Amino acid sequence: MKCIRIKNNTVDSVQLNEACSSGCGSFIETFANSLNYKVEDFATEALFAKNPTDLGTRCTVFMNSNVKQAQKEGAEVSDISAGLAYSVIKNALFKVIKITSASDLGKHVVVQGGTFYNNAVLRSFEKISGCEAVRPDIAGIMGAFGAALIARERYDQSAKTTMLDLDKILALHYETSMSRCKGCTNNCVLTINRFDGGRQFISGNRCERGLGKEKTRREIPNLFDYKNHRMFDYEPLSADLATRGVIGIPRVLNLYENYPFWAVFFHSLKFRTVLSPQSTRKIYELGIESIPSESECYPAKIAHGHVEWLIKQGIKTIFYPCIPYERNESPDAGNHFNCPIVTSYAENIKNNVEGIKTESIRFLNPFMAFTNEEVLTKRLTEVFTKEFNIPASEVADASHKAWTELMASRTDMEKKGEETLQWLKENNRHGIVLAGRPYHVDPEINHGIPELITSYGFAVLTEDSISHLADIDRPMVVTDQWMYHTRLYRAASLVKENNLDLIQLNSFGCGLDAVTTDQVNDILTGSGKIYTVLKIDEVNNLGAARIRVRSLIAALKVRDKRHFEHKVVSSAYNRVMFTKEMKQEYTILCPQMSPLHFDLLQPAIRAFGYRVEVLQNDNRSAIDTGLKYVNNDACYPSLIVVGQIMEALLSGKYDLDRTAVFMSQTGGGCRASNYIGFVRRALDKSGMSQVPVISVNAGNMESQSRLYHLSAAVNKSHAGSGIRRYIYEGAVRHPSI
Repeated sequence: MKCIRIKNNTVDSVQLNEACSSGCGSFIETFANSLNYKVEDFATEALFAKNPTDLGTRCTVFMNSNVKQAQKEGAEVSDISAGLAYSVIKNALFKVIKITSASDLGKHVVVQGGTFYNNAVLRSFEKISGCEAVRPDIAGIMGAFGAALIARERYDQSAKTTMLDLDKILALHYETSMSRCKGCTNNCVLTINRFDGGRQFISGNRCERGLGKEKTRREIPNLFDYKNHRMFDYEPLSADLATRGVIGIPRVLNLYENYPFWAVFFHSLKFRTVLSPQSTRKIYELGIESIPSESECYPAKIAHGHVEWLIKQGIKTIFYPCIPYERNESPDAGNHFNCPIVTSYAENIKNNVEGIKTESIRFLNPFMAFTNEEVLTKRLTEVFTKEFNIPASEVADASHKAWTELMASRTDMEKKGEETLQWLKENNRHGIVLAGRPYHVDPEINHGIPELITSYGFAVLTEDSISHLADIDRPMVVTDQWMYHTRLYRAASLVKENNLDLIQLNSFGCGLDAVTTDQVNDILTGSGKIYTVLKIDEVNNLGAARIRVRSLIAALKVRDKRHFEHKVVSSAYNRVMFTKEMKQEYTILCPQMSPLHFDLLQPAIRAFGYRVEVLQNDNRSAIDTGLKYVNNDACYPSLIVVGQIMEALLSGKYDLDRTAVFMSQTGGGCRASNYIGFVRRALDKSGMSQVPVISVNAGNMESQSRLYHLSAAVNKSHAGSGIRRYIYEGAVRHPSI
């Protein structure tokens, strides 16, 4: 799916389904064939469905389980067909184009694409959008017509065409074979088409090596490659000098940020470090049996293989610390957490990799914070005096040397970023910030996307190489509490002001990117920049990424041709505060998040004179409403919470100029603290930005928007919670209660 918005006769934005290249039409056809239906007959069945099955708005490829469940429950073929048609349209409108109301499309709509040959899909679009769409008889090949029009528009009469004449095309013969490129560890699968006259066309390659040419010229900067070497090119201590033995370290997750520290730290303490090798598919497959969940991100999954590799090398001591906090690079941010996966994935490894127990591995995964040198040194002293009986002074000295090296690695990245920006200016070239997390530097995880971009002549920068050059417009819609995310926002803030563009890498299963992708999008598109996100996982296929990168490049070329100039606009969010004066007049809506406890919350807060109303619409209708406003990757509870609030506000029951919303914030490292941001973004989308959102938290988050006397009200709720706990325990002991 692709949505290209045109504004002032130039491309304003390019939106694509974030993961795969296609699938809707072929999925429906394949499913129809599995039921012995022709796709035309399958579509006709849908037109007469009495109870269309609700199959959600997930990617059609992952909808098989929903369809199978519907079949088990006795759904008719017509209902399933209609449900699929509705799902395709809802996914396109609410998840790709991301409109909150289908009426935003207007009344005059032309549809294109082969999927719209399906009458059921066309009719579902018309019903959802409330308009009568025009479907040209060439809907399925309009892309080809568009390509022809572009070719005619850009035709240079002075150039000689290499296109064959029609007779030669009709007489054309070709053979197709498969091969693997041996140019690097990616081992790309190549499709080789050989034509008459010794010509050939090769696809599947990530760089020029697959075409039998030299790789992209080295003068085009690729800071992913630079960072990978800068972080890991440390010579371990020789065996004869390693008086304290050998420590194995897996090359995973936060190690892509902090390995310079550990390399110097263990070297100073006379340990020889054995670092697991650069990730490959084989490394991933080594640990595939111990991965506890399919929904984890690929960077987490691959950690199992790295630990297995160390075990197979006979390493008896493995060090993989749990790091809840990174350095506080931006004091104006709310916090500097790592994500929950990075924070404690070593615990997952310890409990799932059987070799740790069967091979009697000493697996050290202490919790420690990288907040600053003092905090880290204190914890390291505790751990290493206990585990290895090393004097505290020696640990402190090693920690200081390691911290100095860590800071040097950061300085080097920043200098390289500045050098690259200067190179772009001197050579009149364009740069793309390929923004993600430190572990996206891993070639196995990024699947060669940096090399793909440089093959088009664009320099590639990392977000941390330029994030120090810009400040964030505050306050933001989101709660800024993760250090790596703060870098993302700062990098986007620099991109919006300069001749740069940004592509965000997003690993499948990354729940926190439900927060970051929308925020980075806001920063860029608010100032007229094009936002592109690439979703990546263990599937080694660059086809989808190539389409998105080329779409961005094509849009940039159109903008250059039309001399488009973007206007830099502040991305600061104007928060409406809840004041003392609002207490008497405002109704405060609170989503139902825990039926027993929230029944107590309402009277507790009302006792202090607030007109609080706990909503009771936690139902399917609220879920459907939430789907329109919440990011694809947001968790189900956030979808229900936002849906409840928006459904209530859209109902017409409340005076929007006398209504506020009550939302909790945990202050922890998961995305729960950002539900408040989801609510604010939904209010903005629907034109209700005047509605104050009140933060309810036990800390000092958004103190200006909190309720007065809240602590006393919460204490009353806590007392009630104790009563509820007593009732629960009594019910367990005495089921008749």
